[in-house]
Amino acid sequence: MPCRFQELRKKEVINANNGCRIGYVDDLEVDTKCARVVALIVYGRPRLFGLFGKSDDCYIPWDKIRLIGEDAILVDNSVQKMTNKAKKRHKFVTFCHQ
Repeated sequence: MPCRFQELRKKEVINANNGCRIGYVDDLEVDTKCARVVALIVYGRPRLFGLFGKSDDCYIPWDKIRLIGEDAILVDNSVQKMTNKAKKRHKFVTFCHQ
């Protein structure tokens, strides 16, 4: 089933082991040499209207995705949190929000 990035952004990411909601897909990491998606990224949500910063971003490797359904994406519980230091070292090929 083909899926566009805009359609992925509307899907909720859910931990398949405990049913916790992680958020919505915000970004993709793409390997430009192989032309394939490496990971999904869910940005951290603001804490108290952004006054206390935001939570860490979730980095979901492609091999941790169990199922992409019509409304949700089920992932294994080994989702990595990306701290601000890791974000600076990690370079993403990103798609702009439209």
